[in-house]
Amino acid sequence: MNHSHVITIDQEVENMKTQMRKSPKLLHKYAGKESCCIFRVPQSLVEINKEAYQPRIVSIGPYHYGSKDLEMIQEHKWRFLDDFISRTGKSLESLLRSMVSMENKIRESYSESIEHIRSNDLAKMMVLDGVFLIELFRKVGKLIPTEQDDPIFKMVWMSPFLMRDLLRIENQIPYFVLQELFDESPIKDKPCTLPSLILEFFNYAVDRPKEVLKRYEKLEGKHLLDFFRKSFIKPSTTVNVNEKSDKLSLKLIQPATKLLVAGVKFKQNKNTNSFLDIEFRKGVLWIPQINMDDFYTSFFLNGMAFEQCYSKCSKEITTYVVFLGCLINNSLDVGLLSGSKIIENYFGTDKELVKFFNNVGKDVAFDIKDNYLKGLFVEVDEYCKNGWHVTWAGFRHRYFESPWASISAAAALALLLLAFLQTLYTIYPYYHKHYNHVPPLITLNM
Repeated sequence: MNHSHVITIDQEVENMKTQMRKSPKLLHKYAGKESCCIFRVPQSLVEINKEAYQPRIVSIGPYHYGSKDLEMIQEHKWRFLDDFISRTGKSLESLLRSMVSMENKIRESYSESIEHIRSNDLAKMMVLDGVFLIELFRKVGKLIPTEQDDPIFKMVWMSPFLMRDLLRIENQIPYFVLQELFDESPIKDKPCTLPSLILEFFNYAVDRPKEVLKRYEKLEGKHLLDFFRKSFIKPSTTVNVNEKSDKLSLKLIQPATKLLVAGVKFKQNKNTNSFLDIEFRKGVLWIPQINMDDFYTSFFLNGMAFEQCYSKCSKEITTYVVFLGCLINNSLDVGLLSGSKIIENYFGTDKELVKFFNNVGKDVAFDIKDNYLKGLFVEVDEYCKNGWHVTWAGFRHRYFESPWASISAAAALALLLLAFLQTLYTIYPYYHKHYNHVPPLITLNM
């Protein structure tokens, strides 16, 4: 036996003490603080949707900085920075010093240790990425001129990839960095807020009326993903709680086709501009229309990942996706919701959409007793337990789904009615003869 590499107990103790003094790097020990809001996606979620969290054409922040696959847009960031400096007259030194002054706050925003990045390098990264985003928003908002043949705006394939990349959880810089750079470079003749610029930019992917966007002109977020997520959340979405729900055993709702058999109807909620505004009234589920495409599916996955990692935020996106996942169990459910103009499927086939929702709920922590649709879950469950309309809905679904079934049902009802009348005519003379004071059951016009 070779004893040349044997470590004594005393040495092992010292090694263990050294290891105990080291701060975790992959998940910082302060990652649960409110200031920490930009996370690496848990491996359990990555395995389900491997490509949902990786930027495709642009890196923002430290997690994907220096990736060879993202160099193309990285080169254009320097061009945008040059335009910014030329227009505002700001010095690079002042911009870097501004970021260095916020260094600790910036580092605390990331769940993974970025201690390997030097102070000056981190400041440079924040300036380069922050200015790129602000200039991008201003150019799209037509607040500053754009070069006539700028490839970022001329190549039609680039815009959808950019929008999805800017809302990936691992591809973020703190919102306060953006606000600082924005405040340092005002355009006096064209006053505008940072929130309005961001909303106008993403409105090319999610079309909402300008009066709706004005409601969020003072909105803030931890970063772009959180900001965009919050722009769909209204105070009313956190109040939909049925008092009975605290005393009842809560259940997730059934698939759409089963709810239909139980008498529930589906209608498009047109009186809202947020997909979160779902209501249940008098047996009808009112659900806003949603365009299930690459943008929304990417946003949902990253929004859910953020809500799973950040304990200080509400869980509306998670609740909404779980709700749709309950409704959609097979292609018939997708067909029903599409027919009710609730879902516009641009994602793929109905089977692919079913697969997406079957996968998206895996390994997701969801508290059925603490979500904005808790009251709705209770109301739907109670409605489905009500006997008479469930029986009638089942009969109608069984016998009136097709013309032949309808004819058969009508014939059966006619035969039943004739049998009843025949019986009535048979017994009527007997009762009329023996019970003169019994009023006639039916008047016959012979």
